[in-house]
Amino acid sequence: MLEQIFQFLVTGITVGSIYALVGLGFALIYNASDVVNFAQGEFVMLGAMSAIALLAAGLPLPLAAIAATLLTALVGLLLERFAIEPAKGASVITTIIITIGAAIFLRGVASLLWGKNSLPLPAFSGNEPIQLGGATLLPQSLWVLGGTVVLVALIHAFLNRTLLGKALLACSVNRAAAQLVGINVQIMLRLAYGLSAGLGAVAGILVAPITFSSYEAGIMLGLKGFSAAIVGGIGNPMGAVAGGLLLGVLEALGAGLVSSGYKDAIAFMFVLMVLFFEPTGLFGHKVAERV
Repeated sequence: MLEQIFQFLVTGITVGSIYALVGLGFALIYNASDVVNFAQGEFVMLGAMSAIALLAAGLPLPLAAIAATLLTALVGLLLERFAIEPAKGASVITTIIITIGAAIFLRGVASLLWGKNSLPLPAFSGNEPIQLGGATLLPQSLWVLGGTVVLVALIHAFLNRTLLGKALLACSVNRAAAQLVGINVQIMLRLAYGLSAGLGAVAGILVAPITFSSYEAGIMLGLKGFSAAIVGGIGNPMGAVAGGLLLGVLEALGAGLVSSGYKDAIAFMFVLMVLFFEPTGLFGHKVAERV
C-alpha cells in the first residue's frame, strides 16, 4: 500500500509540475494586466505541436524545442499587440472574452495545420523505466521535474533580482505609480505575454512525450493551470507553483485511491473548497477593507 501511495505521489508531482508552469503563466499575465488569459492552455498545445511539426520537418529535437518555444512566445506577443492592446481601457470581462476568442481561434488554426489526431513527441532520453523506491518512473518524468525546477528558479530570480523583473512586479503593485517613475507599462505587458507563452510552450514540450498532444490538448491543461493559480492566489507566481503541485498530487491520489473517473472532479472540488474558505487563495494577499 505504501509503495502504491509513493507511486501516486510521484505521478502527482510530475503532473503537478506541468500545472505549476501553466499556472505561473497565468500569474505573470494577471500581475501585469489584471487579466486572466484563457489562451494560456493553447500556448501549451502550440509549443508541443510546433515541436512535433519541426521535428518531422527534419530539425533535431533540441533545435525543434527551442524554435517551438520562440515561435509560441512570438504568438503570445502578437496576441498582446493585436488583441489585447486595441482593447486598452475596456473592462476586465471584455478582455477575458477576447482571450477566450483567441483560444478558440488558435485551436481552430491548429486543427487545420495538424489535423485532429494525437501526435507523439519522442522522449528526450529513452523510455526505459526507472525504479525509484517502490515507484516506477519514466525518464521523461525526470525531465519534467528538472525542467520545472529550473524554470521556476529562473523566473523567481528574474522577478526578484533583475531590474526588468522588478519593473514587472512594480506594474502589478501599482501601474500608475510605475508609469510615473518611468516604467513603460506597455512593454512590461508584452514581456509578460511573451514569458507566459514561452513557459506554456516548454510545459507542452516536456509533457508531450508522456501524454502525446493534439489541437485540443490545451483545454484541460489550461483549466488545471488556472485552478492552480486560483489555489495558490492568482497574483502570486510562487503560490501558483505550489497550487499546481498540490493539485497534481491530490488528483493522482484521488485517481489511485478512489477512482480514475473522479480525478478531475476531485481536483475541481478542491478548488471550490479553497475558494469557499480562502477566496484569495492559499497564498494570496489578504485584502482589508475599512468601513
